[in-house]
Amino acid sequence: MRVAVVWSSPNTDGLTASAKDSFVRGLADAGVQTEEIHLNRKKLEHCRACGNGWGTCNKTGSCVIRDDFEEIYRTLREADGIVWISAVYWSDMTECFKAFFDRLRRCDAAKNHSLAEKRCVLVACAGGTGRGTLECLTQLERGLTHMGMRAYDRISVGRYNREYIVPALEQAGVTYAKALENGFDMYY
Repeated sequence: MRVAVVWSSPNTDGLTASAKDSFVRGLADAGVQTEEIHLNRKKLEHCRACGNGWGTCNKTGSCVIRDDFEEIYRTLREADGIVWISAVYWSDMTECFKAFFDRLRRCDAAKNHSLAEKRCVLVACAGGTGRGTLECLTQLERGLTHMGMRAYDRISVGRYNREYIVPALEQAGVTYAKALENGFDMYY
């Protein structure tokens, strides 16, 4: 079983990286192979809204921009599950996360539908008050819904709950792996 862990934060030793590491440990404990995709280290451009707003993404399910997008998209299609983890800026995911996610949504929701029914875990990490995590998770889930993906869990991590949530993410990884292997018994 393979799970893609897509994460975004320019700080590789901060709260978001700690949350990612804990979740990945849980997946590994459950025997799951993971592929980490650190969006901040990828070459990703913003959507150009070509073709009067709907270019080749609408017609062919591919993007005209030649960067790391297609490689990441292929990894997501081949994965059994996806974990989305983002630092929170202004109550939203990071800018490079949004750039990737906007293009992904255009290609997959409009044409390919290859990510439909993928079970995902969403994690939002805020270093400030933590209030923005809920809005970030809502935005992320809205995009997943456009593509037909399903959120298995939504986890808010902040500096005030870090002490107990980051360790709990390891168990969340184990639980998610078991659900991927045994199926999901929840209606949503």
